[in-house]
Amino acid sequence: MMKQFFFATTAKGVEEALAAELVRLGVPDVTAESGGVRFAGGMEAAYRANLWLRTASRVLMTLAEFPCESPEELYREVRGISWERFLTPALTLAVDCNLRDSTLTHSGFVALKTKDAIVDALRDHFGSRPSVDTKDPDLRVNVRLFKNRCTLSLDLSGEPLDRRGYRLDRHEAPLKENLAAALVELSGWDGGTPLVDPMCGTGTIAIEAALKALRIPPGLNRGFGFQRWQGFDRALWDRIVAEARSGMLERLPAPVQASDLSHSAVGMAVQNAKRAGVLERLVLGRLPMAELEPPPGPGVLILNPPYGKRLGEVEALRPLYKEIGDTLKKRCKGYTAYLFTGNLELAKSVGLKATRRMVLYNGPIECRLLKYEMY
Repeated sequence: MMKQFFFATTAKGVEEALAAELVRLGVPDVTAESGGVRFAGGMEAAYRANLWLRTASRVLMTLAEFPCESPEELYREVRGISWERFLTPALTLAVDCNLRDSTLTHSGFVALKTKDAIVDALRDHFGSRPSVDTKDPDLRVNVRLFKNRCTLSLDLSGEPLDRRGYRLDRHEAPLKENLAAALVELSGWDGGTPLVDPMCGTGTIAIEAALKALRIPPGLNRGFGFQRWQGFDRALWDRIVAEARSGMLERLPAPVQASDLSHSAVGMAVQNAKRAGVLERLVLGRLPMAELEPPPGPGVLILNPPYGKRLGEVEALRPLYKEIGDTLKKRCKGYTAYLFTGNLELAKSVGLKATRRMVLYNGPIECRLLKYEMY
């Protein structure tokens, strides 16, 4: 079995949680870096990572690393790779590029130059070239240029891993599935005590918690880029999926409870939970924060309240944050509460002292996950 090197990408601040996930999967040589985690292994490790990782965005397979300061260097190095191992003229490709602190500054130009080198190499080999399909390619190539060092990778995941397939109305909920899973992971919740989300929106945090506790792989109901690769090992994949299915639990070890004030949000949460296959296992309902009745503690409570983009909105949200603090004090004895917010000014209105503050990013927004011990 040939040893390959892989890189699983994630949101800033989630790297350690992702590394812990890979270690639990039994993957060797795990190293957390800024923006993701490196690991090594055969294709089995890569298949498992795509099926099981809850906090990752993508899994990339490293093809080459080289110094790169000019378009000519980039073209020469990319063209020198044996692309016929991965592509034929019958397959489509797309190139993504991320660059930072490098002589080459235009990502579109770098992607184009990379694409030219790949199709020229394939034309030399086959006499004809593959087509580009930016929307749904058979092979997605990733170019990362950082401080004039280029890492060329193949994207095993295809669609980003946060697309689990259960959430159709994407614009409504700003919290991606893998970030919701990261909040559950960072809370240290292991499924053995109750988990409560009293501002559940479209239900993402509760659904991710239920999937974790029931040992349901997040990638069970979706396809992956590597399934379209030449040399895809279907027998190995089927075995990994069958093994995952046999380990899934019928019922939750402890209750997962979610509620929200909004009728439409709870309606969407019900639909999402249904598609995720966990609706029957959740306690889901419409309830104002002040009337929250969590199961007896100890337990974990996670909430992601709105944090307002404009000044007027921020002022209007102060009473809500105060109500959060009051409810936690009155009704959540024995719980460890985690508040995820992009507005530290509003967090002060909670009126409780955080015992821990973790810096995370929700897209470009710098956020905090604040921990409160409720005695």
